[in-house]
Order: sequence, then C-alpha cells, then structure tokens
Amino acid sequence: MRIKRTIRRAGGLRRTRTLAVVTGLLAAVALAIPAASAHTDGGTGADRSAAVRSAAVGDAVLAAGVAGTAWHADPATGEVVVTADRTVSAGEIAAIERAAGPHAGALRFERTAGTLAPHLSGGDAIYSGGARCAAGFNVVSGSTYYFVTAGHCTSGASTWYANASGTTLLGTTAGTTFPSRDFGLVRYTNPSVPVPGTVGTVDITGAGNATVGMSVTFRGPVAGVRTGVVISLNNTVNYGGGQTVSGLIRTNICTYPGESGAPLYSGGIAIGVLSGGSGSCSGGSGTSYFQPIVPALSAYGVTVY
Repeated sequence: MRIKRTIRRAGGLRRTRTLAVVTGLLAAVALAIPAASAHTDGGTGADRSAAVRSAAVGDAVLAAGVAGTAWHADPATGEVVVTADRTVSAGEIAAIERAAGPHAGALRFERTAGTLAPHLSGGDAIYSGGARCAAGFNVVSGSTYYFVTAGHCTSGASTWYANASGTTLLGTTAGTTFPSRDFGLVRYTNPSVPVPGTVGTVDITGAGNATVGMSVTFRGPVAGVRTGVVISLNNTVNYGGGQTVSGLIRTNICTYPGESGAPLYSGGIAIGVLSGGSGSCSGGSGTSYFQPIVPALSAYGVTVY
C-alpha cells in the first residue's frame, strides 16, 4: 500500500499525496426522494402528486424489509426502481408489491448478479482487528491530517495499521457516522507515514457531487483501477441485519469485498467512498454503491488537498 506525506513550503501549504486504501460498509439513512420538478409556475399538481407517490412507494419498500434490495426514484418515469440480488425470492418481490398497496403499479423491478453485501473482509490493505478496509481520500483540518473511509469500517474499530501483522501504525478512528450515513474519519498518528493528497498518481484537487451519466474512476486494493459511469442517485440499499443505507450513488463499476471505503473520483475531483455492491470483476462490470464524499467533508469540517 502506498501512502504519501505532506510537504510544508514557505508561502503556503502544498501537499503531494497518495492514498491509503481502507474498506468497510454499513449505514442506515432516510430514503432520499427527488423533489418535484421545478417549473416557473412553482411546479404542477401532477409533479407534486408524483413526488408524494414516489415517497410513499419508497417508504413501503423500506417497510417490507427485504434484504438484498436497493431502490431509487426515477424522476423520468415516476417509478421507484427496485434492484434485487439473487437471494431475493419471487415471494419477497410479491411482499414488496403488497406493501406498496395501491401504488404497486409504480414499482419497477430489476435483477443484479451476485449478492448485495457490505464490503468488509480479510485481505491486504488497511487493517483493524483483523478486518480489511480501504482509505478513500486524505483530508486535512488546520494542521491535522486524516483519511475518510466507510463508516461501517470505523464503527467499533479504534486503531488502524498498514499491514495485517499490525506493525505499521497508521492512526486512530476520529469519527464514525453510521448508520445514518456511511462515512468515517481516521486521524494519522504516525509521523513517519507520508500523507499525500493523491489517489495513486492522480492529484485530488477538490470534491464534487455525482450526476447521472458522469464518467467515474474507482481505485481499490483488489480490483485495482476501474472506470464506469454513474447510473443513479439517492439509492437506498438493504443489506439485511438492520443494515440499511440511503443516499448512495449507484455505478456499473465492479468491486470486491474488502474494498469498502475505497475512492470514487472523476478526474481530480473526489466523488465518494465505496459502501457495498454485488458480484465480482470476473465479467468486467458490476453494481456498486458509494457514499457521497461532500456530506462527509462537511460533517467533519475537513477538506481534500
């Protein structure tokens, strides 16, 4: 794993960075439903009615409590798109339709290969208590340096190392936002570890929000560098066991277990950190969900550099 250190220069702070890769995932967040389309007349009655219906359908899917499902509102069609992994039975899909009641016609179901699951497993990146994760982006507040990762990684984990044997200390958990969102913060405490502001060789110069169709890149300790596009926004994923995460970015990028927290970026702009997904990279693509980075930076008062 490669991590870079900051360099102080006269006249200002300039940092070359690399990125630590840590991975983890869990979170529960309220379902985000796009607001009714805004028009010059303040929005039509039909727009408002569609938004109310989408919210009701989303609440019904959440209440059905079917693990292995993810969903988002499609403003173009007024439907709520439910993605189901291979573990979801026809009976469970029927249960979701029953929960939606009179709004069941607004449901659209899709299948995804594999099983939706938090990406947390043993491996070779950043370790805490035998679990492997991936650092997303190096960040700074004043003169203190941190990295952002997934919240289910930092939840219950206090000390992080660069190797499985635990001989190279990185730092300690400074914050966990989970399950409301899925991001966490680790403070670097080992002064001998460089903390550059890069992802691999890519200099991260800012942070931004994802848009549908945006070209994005992922870098993980197992999958390596992968490219894809943003498929949808404001996705809610039910991983089972009370692990429901909302507000996520869906992409067609393949990822592996043990890569949660790893970075999603577009050019030099930080976009998000890996929450979870399904499948593997054997087919070259997959379904992965990312926690947006902007809320994490705002919550902790840190910035990329």
